[in-house]
Amino acid sequence: MPEEPTNILVVDDLPEKLLAYQIILEELGQNLVTANSGEEALRAVLKYDFAVILLDVQMPGMSGLETASLIRQRKRSAHTPIIFLTAFADEVLVAEGYAQGAVDYITTPVIPAILRAKVRVFCDLYRMTQLVRQQAEERIALAEERSKREAVEEANRRLAFSAKTGVALGQSLDQDVTRREVVRLPLTFLADLVVLVVLERGGEWKTLRAMASDVGPTLEEGIGRKGVPAELLGRIEQALTGITPDHTPEQVVVPLHAHGQIFAAIAFSRELSGRRFGSADLTLAEAYASRAAIALENARLYHEVQQADRQKNEFLSMLAHELRNPLAPIRNANAILHQEPADPARVRWAQGVIDRQLTHLVRLVDDLLDVSRITQGKIRLSIEPVDLEVMVSQAVEAIRPMLDQFGHKLEVTLPSRPLMVRGDPARLTQVLTNLLNNAVKYTDPGGRIFLRAERVSGNLGTSNGPPSDHSSRVSPSTNDSGVAEIRVRDTGIGISPELLPTVFDLFTQASRSLDRSQGGLGIGLTLVRRLVEMHGGTVEAHSEGPGKGSEFIARLPASPEQTQRPAEVVAPTEFLTRHHPLRIVVVDDNVDGAESLADLLSMLGHQVQVAHDGPAGLAVVRGFDPDLVFLDIGLPGMDGYEVARQLRLEPDSRAILAAISGYGRDEDRLLSRESGFSYHFVKPIDLKLLRTLLDSVRPMPVGGNSANSA
Repeated sequence: MPEEPTNILVVDDLPEKLLAYQIILEELGQNLVTANSGEEALRAVLKYDFAVILLDVQMPGMSGLETASLIRQRKRSAHTPIIFLTAFADEVLVAEGYAQGAVDYITTPVIPAILRAKVRVFCDLYRMTQLVRQQAEERIALAEERSKREAVEEANRRLAFSAKTGVALGQSLDQDVTRREVVRLPLTFLADLVVLVVLERGGEWKTLRAMASDVGPTLEEGIGRKGVPAELLGRIEQALTGITPDHTPEQVVVPLHAHGQIFAAIAFSRELSGRRFGSADLTLAEAYASRAAIALENARLYHEVQQADRQKNEFLSMLAHELRNPLAPIRNANAILHQEPADPARVRWAQGVIDRQLTHLVRLVDDLLDVSRITQGKIRLSIEPVDLEVMVSQAVEAIRPMLDQFGHKLEVTLPSRPLMVRGDPARLTQVLTNLLNNAVKYTDPGGRIFLRAERVSGNLGTSNGPPSDHSSRVSPSTNDSGVAEIRVRDTGIGISPELLPTVFDLFTQASRSLDRSQGGLGIGLTLVRRLVEMHGGTVEAHSEGPGKGSEFIARLPASPEQTQRPAEVVAPTEFLTRHHPLRIVVVDDNVDGAESLADLLSMLGHQVQVAHDGPAGLAVVRGFDPDLVFLDIGLPGMDGYEVARQLRLEPDSRAILAAISGYGRDEDRLLSRESGFSYHFVKPIDLKLLRTLLDSVRPMPVGGNSANSA
């Protein structure tokens, strides 16, 4: 390839000299640029790069020395070789020329061969310099290209790693599989050692460790704190407590968040290979930790959904079992009642069976309704001074049949002085009954149960139950009256460590054999906790493990100590048959329910008529003029609320309206009152409540008026 010609600048004010220099230098084959003044020379320097400049010293206007000085001041031409041409080469002039950056002096007239030789040298030198510069620029460009390519390749590797981890972490929602993938995937691209610590219930560590080796990655899990390398332990503890640990060149520890809470920490280490974490590596590690947190949280939520679904299915199965248990003896007792001739002893026995099993059924339904109301914060407490000894006695009496059935021995220890609290007597009795019932059903036949109530020192502080605008609550005691502590301990099957933290959760039950027919619905302890918390107290469970029994401790704010118990209010036990018969209408679309209630009322000496829908009920009431109307709410077409409103619009209506319904929420009762009902009964109606109502209603003369309010 022919060499590119270089540029040569010749500056002289005499045209004949410029022509002579052109002729002399023509055979060099270079580009010759001429200028006849210093100003023209400067313009040429601004326009072109020159291998050498031939500059006449003596020129009118701007001299050659001045022109050289200005050429040297420009950065691009500061090192361009300048050869001065002069006919007067005295020492002073030569010294000044060299001071201005001249590389040589040639006196005129010039010797052509010498001029060509010197110019050729500078042209070759310029060409070599340009070649070296070009090669250097090519090397720099190549290095930059290689660096850019490596950066792109590294970015592609990181993108591929991110894509791979995204796919891998999204393939499974199994907790164990996801945790293994989280520690396996970063090897060896991101780290040589990866440690994942997940906080379990109770603050325990679930630790997984993956390490790269010559034979491949190794994975260890379930190793707790001991499985964490000492150099990482402190940083992981900081991350789990909310302190952001400092990164080192070889170690990175990142906390994992979900819903604003730290639930795990992941550590990356490069100490085995000696690599260091750069800024891009730190960014990638934090991005991976964020993605791992999402995957772990999704797996945890899926696990909870599965567990909740399993608990729901178990609950429905238990509900069916618990409902069938009392239905079977009821059906059998009913069959016995139909036998002829009727044996009075068997009839009484069958009646007792039906009464007990119906009571059990009502309790199951009440528990379901209670847990629904309490969890929604829609239950209200009737607060009054309560003697715990009375509550204990009532609870023991309630579970006495079960104690006798299983042959358990119950030991009750009460304080010598009255132990008073402020609370709802019915709800506190329910708490004690549920605790005792739990001990009975999870203790093998012949076991022992211990109930101890006493006053202890200290206070409880604020209840940790969920607040509600609709629920009443007992404020915790702030005086020095101490705490009423109730302990229920048994020698039963105990509670496993993994179940103990969730024993108060809804529908949670220990495993039970098929012959433990009193298993219940798994909501009794949930009711205990919520009711105790509503009373400003706390409850906790303890067990040393399966087969070692369990103990439940409920603590309530105690009232000031008393030396004597308050006078007991004795409730009436049984109501006598009425002495004044009433005119009663029963309106219910359930034929059996209506007819059975009508028969019962007739047996008590009352005149009863029945209707099975709203319009028929209105017609019967208008024609019969009753003292009392039992009106079902859920009637087809015209519901009970509308029937009540229609009756209240009639000026001659004197009947007291009593709603009977399967719904017993506060809003249901409020709607009943607004519709004109004086009473609201939840099915099935308790016989004592029914007789109390009948005894309170006075028959009115036909055509009279009665004003009754709820």
